[in-house]
Amino acid sequence: MSQFFEIHPENPQPRLIRQAAQIIQSGGIVAVPTDSAYALVCRLDDKGAVEKLRRIRGVDEKHHLTLLVRDLSEISTYARVDNRQYRLLKAVTPGPYTLILDATHEVPRRLSHPSRKTIGIRVPESPILLALLEEQGEPLIGTTLQLPGDDHMLSDPEEVRERLGKQLDLIIDGGAGTLEPTTIVDLTGDEPVLLRAGRGDPAVFGL
Repeated sequence: MSQFFEIHPENPQPRLIRQAAQIIQSGGIVAVPTDSAYALVCRLDDKGAVEKLRRIRGVDEKHHLTLLVRDLSEISTYARVDNRQYRLLKAVTPGPYTLILDATHEVPRRLSHPSRKTIGIRVPESPILLALLEEQGEPLIGTTLQLPGDDHMLSDPEEVRERLGKQLDLIIDGGAGTLEPTTIVDLTGDEPVLLRAGRGDPAVFGL
């Protein structure tokens, strides 16, 4: 059975954040609240954990997983960003956006899109998730918590516990999330392309 931590959504308890980070470091899969729906996260360079995360989520290697980072400066390690892209990133981070960018060699090949060598990157606005990223000292890999066959995302920690309690290592209860996903925008071309409308306003990109 998974562990279950109640963490304050605005002032996360450092002791519980440390324990959550230790679970991730030891290969755990964690359900965590974000500034949109709940997400599943694990370590970036833990191949076994990433494969397990994909199995729980019911997606294959062609499905973009998202790189969760603390801030803009961390993005440049994992994605190639020009001045135009940087200005757009600065305008929407942190926030409920997932941005598709060209991946650098720092991104493990199994995590970038197999045919396009791109990566989805996100700087969340959630105090819990930001505290966890800070404690980790490195990005996390994540995906929206939506199970195979469902037409909605999971945003109630009790429902997550009921349905995934035997498959996850930790569920973080930070209160109910929203049922809106992030807005996904592809920034790899000459003009931004809206791939999914969600909680973030696409008008920032002129869309």
